[in-house]
Amino acid sequence: MLDPKQCVLYSGGAVGAEQFFGALAEGWGIEEVNYSFEGHQIERKRGVRVLTSEELALKDVSLTYVSKLMSREYTRAPLFRKVLQSICWQISSGTQIFVVGSIQPDNTVKGGTGWGAEFAKICNKSLLVFDQTKNGWFTWQKDSWHSVESPCIEYPHFTATGTRFLEDNAREAIQALFTRSFNR
Repeated sequence: MLDPKQCVLYSGGAVGAEQFFGALAEGWGIEEVNYSFEGHQIERKRGVRVLTSEELALKDVSLTYVSKLMSREYTRAPLFRKVLQSICWQISSGTQIFVVGSIQPDNTVKGGTGWGAEFAKICNKSLLVFDQTKNGWFTWQKDSWHSVESPCIEYPHFTATGTRFLEDNAREAIQALFTRSFNR
């Protein structure tokens, strides 16, 4: 079992899943790093790490590639590009990645959150998704999703991202995840 005082949560501090993970991390005494950039609105103010233009550029992604990989069209707006770049920073920083959203029939996760899951797959990270619709945790193994009963945070550096529209079942699942992982 991990000592929460030796752990770091990497996130984006946005409303919803990231905000909830951050509040729980703070309650457990876990350090937070919330990646942001100039002009980005976030909910969590603890552990904010504002990325410079140069740092964002280090994680630049082709919007054409992302759109093709995700089988959907994304906006070309500069703000959206920065959001994708900051998500890359989050995923790169954690050893284990937790995402809250909805797994679609094409094995991607719905919305902008999906890029975090896809980038975790590309980086071969330990990836767990809480699917709010299916009301369960799933892990990515090689080329498909597999149900997981009671996952734990297994690495001291972990990342959490997800939907802005957090449902009660996800809140309960995230609280249970922390309790299993850091039971005092």
